[in-house]
Amino acid sequence: MVRKKQEDVYQEFIKGLWRDNPVFVQVLGMCPMLAVTNSAVNALAMGGATFFVLVASSFLVSSLKSWIPKQVRISTYIIIIATFVTVTDFTLEALVPTIHKELGAFIPLIVANCMILGRQEAFASRNSVKLAVIDALGMASGFLFALFALGSVREILGEGALFGVPLFGPHFEPWVIMILPPGGFLTLGLLLLFFNWVKERKDRLAAQLAEGEAS
Repeated sequence: MVRKKQEDVYQEFIKGLWRDNPVFVQVLGMCPMLAVTNSAVNALAMGGATFFVLVASSFLVSSLKSWIPKQVRISTYIIIIATFVTVTDFTLEALVPTIHKELGAFIPLIVANCMILGRQEAFASRNSVKLAVIDALGMASGFLFALFALGSVREILGEGALFGVPLFGPHFEPWVIMILPPGGFLTLGLLLLFFNWVKERKDRLAAQLAEGEAS
């Protein structure tokens, strides 16, 4: 029984990283995904902000689910999310004002991120605090990974650097389009193509293995 519970916790965490990744599988949170990932630093900042809001709101929603009337549950979830977004916004403005300025309105727009509200409605409000937090950690980690993957690729190709550190020397010709909006769509499309190819290959191998065992 203990091992099964541990496996359930592990599965809830790992699904957000790979199987149900909010960006590469569910295709959620596209607005910040494309808007702020022109550098790895911005991607990490947005991913970190979303991480905090998702985990904190999932914890609070799951803790209060028995006291939240069904008629006003969505409004309550939005108020909870907006509270943590405000905390995040003021914290970034105080600690890293330059990054806060670059992210601009996309920090307050975390309130409208359908991934966060969706996890409250579909999971946190229906499960224990422990599972809700584990689910939020997995989904937030998957979102952070996706933002960093996109941001690092765009910065490396668009500026020839990562975290502002030059990688290719003075003769490298940056692909300026990569740090512009079209570069975001192109990079995201290629990453989605790669993840879909990996998923299809895995499903094909599993089907072939099942056929082999049946025969």
